[in-house]
Amino acid sequence: MRSHDYGRDVLSGRKRKKVPEIPAEPGLVVEDPASGFCGAVVKFEYGQVVLEDRHGRHRLFPLNPAGFLVDGEPVTLVKPMPRQQKTKISASGSVKVEGLRARTAKASRIWVEGKHDAELVERVWGHDLRVEGIVVEPLHGVDELPQRIAEFEPAPHRRLGVLADHLVAGSKEQRVVDRITDADVLVTGHPYVDIWQAVKPGAVGIEAWPVVPRGADWKTGVCAELGWGETWEGWQRVLGAVSSYRDIESDLLGAVERLIDFVTVARD
Repeated sequence: MRSHDYGRDVLSGRKRKKVPEIPAEPGLVVEDPASGFCGAVVKFEYGQVVLEDRHGRHRLFPLNPAGFLVDGEPVTLVKPMPRQQKTKISASGSVKVEGLRARTAKASRIWVEGKHDAELVERVWGHDLRVEGIVVEPLHGVDELPQRIAEFEPAPHRRLGVLADHLVAGSKEQRVVDRITDADVLVTGHPYVDIWQAVKPGAVGIEAWPVVPRGADWKTGVCAELGWGETWEGWQRVLGAVSSYRDIESDLLGAVERLIDFVTVARD
C-alpha cells in the first residue's frame, strides 16, 4: 500500500539568505572556497577577476554567484561601476580645463591699473585667461588712457578691455572714461580706492577696511593701522588670503567677467 503523504515540508517555508553582491574593488581580500586560495583583488581579465595572495602569486577566477568568501561569509563579486570624475572648478568658479597647454596669445588685451591689480586678476581668473589666450597688462593709471588706446589701434579682431579703480560718478577716472567712444574698447571698474578693498575684509581676517584720511596714501595708511608693516608685506597678506572668487567683492567680479566676455568675442 502507498503510505500516507506526510504533508508539506516544514523547512520549505524558510527564506533563503540572500547572498550580497560586493563590488570587486582593487585591494578587496576574498577567498575562493573551492581551492582555499585567499588574495586581494588586482584587476579583471577576460571577464574574470585576478587575485594576488600574500606571496605575490596571481590566479584567475570566474565571477560565479556566491563564489567567494569575505570574512567567512559567501558573497557574489561584481565588477565595480566606472567612477565618475569629479568636475574640477577653477578659482573663478568656471569648469577647469584639464591638461591645458599654453595657447598663442590673441591680439586682444585686458589692461588693469598696476601690478597688484594684475596679480589679483591672475589669482582668480588666470586659468580662464589662459584657456582664452588673453594677456593682462598693467596700465599704471588711466590719465593717459585715450592716448594709449590710440596707440593700441583697437579693431573687431583686436579688442581692448580696461579695468579702472575708483570708477564712480564725478571721479577723475569717470571723466577720463567718458571720453572713450571706440566700439572695440570696453572700460569697466569698481568703486574702491584701491584693488585691495575689492578683497572681502573677512578673507584677510578683519571686520572692515580702515578709513584713511583723504590725501594720504591709502595702502600706507592701511598697513600702519593694521600693523602689517611695509606696503609690500601688506599686499602679500592680502593676495595670499584670496583662494577663489568667493573672497572677492561682487563689484570686481562683475567688472572682470564683462571684460573677459568682451575681449573673447570678436565683433562682426
